[in-house]
Amino acid sequence: MKRYVCILLGCMLWSAATNARTAEERNGGTLVEIATSMGKIKVRLYDDTPQHRDNFIRHVNAHQYDGLLFHRVIRQFMIQAGDVNSKDAPPEQKLGDGDLDYTVPAEIVYPKYFHKRGQLCAARTGDDLNPEKASSATQFYIVTGKYFTEMELNRMESEQRISLTPEQRKAYMLEGGSPHLDGAYTVFGEVVRGMKVVDKIQFVQTGENDRPLKNVKIKSVKIVKK
Repeated sequence: MKRYVCILLGCMLWSAATNARTAEERNGGTLVEIATSMGKIKVRLYDDTPQHRDNFIRHVNAHQYDGLLFHRVIRQFMIQAGDVNSKDAPPEQKLGDGDLDYTVPAEIVYPKYFHKRGQLCAARTGDDLNPEKASSATQFYIVTGKYFTEMELNRMESEQRISLTPEQRKAYMLEGGSPHLDGAYTVFGEVVRGMKVVDKIQFVQTGENDRPLKNVKIKSVKIVKK
């Protein structure tokens, strides 16, 4: 009997792992592994945001992100990286303005992609200087967000005069996210593995300008599947 139970359990575990891999393959897109000083995060880049996908891949292949920091971390909101000035930056250095000399045209595929937990998004400057909502060449963030009640979502719809889809409402109530950013920033990928690492990063102690007091470094970024 014990042998049969072990065999059955082994089959179930194998099936679950296979299904997870199959889901990643079925969803398509390019898979990228971000190795940080706190663990590994695997993200999938969306094919229907091709300019952001190709821009990110170009930086990965050039090792642009290797050694950079998660320079802005806000609990129940997001973790942000990609400031090109953050590599080896001393603790007193203000970060957040480092970028390259170009922007990426907005590819806001909304409401298909919205700011639910685990989404990979492009940072950008504000609307006053950037009405086209063009994205930073290098800076990105991963949404952590918070849970919302049905009442809170109803009030948000009324106050902001928006209409959330059933999928959005379900995600923000059951998974969490940052709905106030919807439709304003390009969402170009999602975390498929490693949200525990993202959560570890979001809860680190931070100081001025939301910079972690102890550096959270990107060790390397590599494409693991095209």
